[in-house]
Amino acid sequence: MTGAGRAADGIGADVKAPDTTGPVSPAPVSPPAERAPAVNSAGLTKNDYRGLPSTLCPGCGHDSISSRIIDACYQLGVKPHQVLKLSGIGCSSKSPAYFLNGAHGINTVHGRMPSVATGAMLAQRNHLALAVSGDGDSGSIGLGQFKHVIRRNVPMVYIIENNGVYGLTKGQFSATADEGQRLKAVGLNELPALDLCAEAIVAGAGFVARSFAGDARQVTELLKAAIRFGGTAIIDVVSPCVTFNNHDESTKSYSYGKAHEVPIHDVTFVPDFEEIRVDYAPGEVVTVQLHDGPAVQLRKLDREYDPTDRLGALRLIEEGQRAGQLITGLLYIDPGRRTLLDTTHIVPTPLALLPEALTRPSRESLREVMAQFR
Repeated sequence: MTGAGRAADGIGADVKAPDTTGPVSPAPVSPPAERAPAVNSAGLTKNDYRGLPSTLCPGCGHDSISSRIIDACYQLGVKPHQVLKLSGIGCSSKSPAYFLNGAHGINTVHGRMPSVATGAMLAQRNHLALAVSGDGDSGSIGLGQFKHVIRRNVPMVYIIENNGVYGLTKGQFSATADEGQRLKAVGLNELPALDLCAEAIVAGAGFVARSFAGDARQVTELLKAAIRFGGTAIIDVVSPCVTFNNHDESTKSYSYGKAHEVPIHDVTFVPDFEEIRVDYAPGEVVTVQLHDGPAVQLRKLDREYDPTDRLGALRLIEEGQRAGQLITGLLYIDPGRRTLLDTTHIVPTPLALLPEALTRPSRESLREVMAQFR
């Protein structure tokens, strides 16, 4: 073959073909491109919904609830700067620090969170109020405010992290503790439990639900529904205390920690438990073993249950108590109730954004008001 012919074949006359008989070096492999984090409808990543690192006991169900709030807000595309986080006093009321760092926050006086929420929503009606309270904060010192914020139907999501004990003050019984429940540091509870879901329905709440901190899917879906509800949405989440629900035989018990305390510092041993998680179908009954040995029976509402039947919801709660079961799911809903913003005829513009000329009374109007009291 002539040089011209070889050149026509794609190999020049003066170019030698490569030697392929020896070892061949592998082609360089590019590192995989780093995947960009997924964003939601608000253009935010899930990391934008996180808060500070938790200081609660390892395994506490309250941290699971915080994670579910993050999930729900991320999935709905809630903008954190349009959220108002509210809480009272107690372990549960520390939770707002652990989600939505970019939101506004108010940590109030013990049991007084509902009245602060009322004022805040009257002033800034365009915000989403996410309130986290506890069984002591809402069921004991704050029961009166709990009932009246429901009666007024203040637009807010009201989450109760319910563990039946005062974890922040070393584990006394709260008003929601089951009759017959025993705690090592306190003894036997001989009083009947207060059911905050029943209290909410009787007070006129338009959205009442109960769940278990370990049921991630149900808690998330109930939170999403509550955020979209519009009025006062009550979610009672059973969240067992890992520190004060324990037993002496365990090397992770409170008594063991005190016995092995290092005298250099005033420390208390905090048990490190795995978070309890459950997943079960509608209509099913499951028994969940708690950290201290006792168990709780959960029954998830089946799909045929009618949550618009107010008396039926109260009957179901009563039947569950007699059977020793905690009924979880959406217990009652009434979307027709008017909110406080409707009944007080508040203007569409948030009061906080109104100009001074519209919020500061004139001398003439003040004289008219004072004349009425003469």
